[in-house]
Amino acid sequence: MQPQGPELELVHLLRATVVELGLHSARFAARTGMHPTDVRALIALMDASRAGEEMTAGRLGAGLGLNSAGTTALVDRLERAGHVRRVRAVGDRRKVLVEVDERAVALGWEHFGPLIGRVVELLRVYDERELAAIRGFLEGVREAAGGED
Repeated sequence: MQPQGPELELVHLLRATVVELGLHSARFAARTGMHPTDVRALIALMDASRAGEEMTAGRLGAGLGLNSAGTTALVDRLERAGHVRRVRAVGDRRKVLVEVDERAVALGWEHFGPLIGRVVELLRVYDERELAAIRGFLEGVREAAGGED
């Protein structure tokens, strides 16, 4: 039996939100001549940078569900476009890291910045307890979506 009730209404609203965000990303990809996977890669790289984590090509590919050849092609394409650079790790010169170029960050902010600003404004009306509930819900949905079917 299919679930019913207000929870299902929220699930449908979340699905519609995900579709709209996907379309927003697709417009960015089309406008910049990127493949949607390129955009996902840049997001993963920026998230890692924000978290202070190093990102190797292997880790990036695993996170995107790509094989080694696909990951190499992706990083090569992004590097040729000037969106990323390969750098040697400071502690282990044998390890090669992939970093987002500042120009790619600026390009992303140009497109996604207004949306991010509007969402931040929406969130400012919630108190700490409500923000914690929203955070918990989104983390739970992310975890559920990442699990095995």
